[in-house]
Amino acid sequence: MIVVCGGIADGVTELVCARLEYRRMPYRLLDLGVFPQGFRLHCQWLDGRHPEGWIEGPDWRVDLDDVTGIFVRYPGQEARVPPPGTAEQEAQLYHAEIDLGLAALLEDVSCTVINRANGAMSNHSKPYQGLLIREVGLLVPPTLVTNDPARAAAFIAEAEGDVIYKSLSGVRSIVRRPGPEQLRRLHLLEHAPAQFQRFIPGDNVRVHTIGDRLFATEVHTEAVDYRYAARDGLAIEMFETSLPPRVEEACFVLTARLGLVMAGIDLKRTPDGEYYCFEINPAPGFLYYEQHSGQPISDAVVDVLAGAGATPPALTVDRATSDEADTAGRRIATPVAS
Repeated sequence: MIVVCGGIADGVTELVCARLEYRRMPYRLLDLGVFPQGFRLHCQWLDGRHPEGWIEGPDWRVDLDDVTGIFVRYPGQEARVPPPGTAEQEAQLYHAEIDLGLAALLEDVSCTVINRANGAMSNHSKPYQGLLIREVGLLVPPTLVTNDPARAAAFIAEAEGDVIYKSLSGVRSIVRRPGPEQLRRLHLLEHAPAQFQRFIPGDNVRVHTIGDRLFATEVHTEAVDYRYAARDGLAIEMFETSLPPRVEEACFVLTARLGLVMAGIDLKRTPDGEYYCFEINPAPGFLYYEQHSGQPISDAVVDVLAGAGATPPALTVDRATSDEADTAGRRIATPVAS
């Protein structure tokens, strides 16, 4: 039995459920849009490691021992039904508490989980992810993290304005180049830091690793942040592509080091054929890439949940790869917080 934990209004969760139904694989939906209303969890850590117990829905009950895989995708607060009679702030605290309880259970169950909360923690710090990326031999753009307007201005000037900026945390932000309006607002950095990076020319490549499978999707667009190309009135084209073996291996190693079964990894291939990596997403919205490229990403997810998808073998990246990147001067800049 497979358990899907997510809001059915979410497109990715809906796709996973639809794929399970199409392939006639038994599953149960723990709808996080309304959870815990209509659901019950019962579990005990009798041996001190894996919990025993069951999950119960409106008209079903599943023993944890019978679950082969669990897919998890937490919805945003806007997609959740608050308990009757609670204010918005109280509802946020309520959902935060029940999510922690569910995450504690999912952290220790013996079956495959896509993905456990512990593996997703790095997404809350992009600079930390940058250090991990560099350790597996992938290149990282020169980066500055600062709340000092003068240092930010100097970094932008040194790059002759060829810079992008984005948030430090896991909160989704639109990647932009700083224009005259943003430069006039640099003084606001005193209130909170931001991350600046050299703009890397080339084509974006989104990689999805699922178990022992990898899907690379090349993206062609003039948009700085291709996710918002349509909003900017720009065309976008996606298609399946391949990666050099050393880059594929680095993606698998990065996924494994974070304790993830599935990851969305953002790369960029320069005109010289070098690959830079920006970040790793532990809850990738693969629906977008599957729709545009036709790659069977959701089928690979279902295979892993059913126990048919193999876990990637233990991989190692030659340390010399990372050292060579250092000697070429392509290392992440020392993060600065002033």
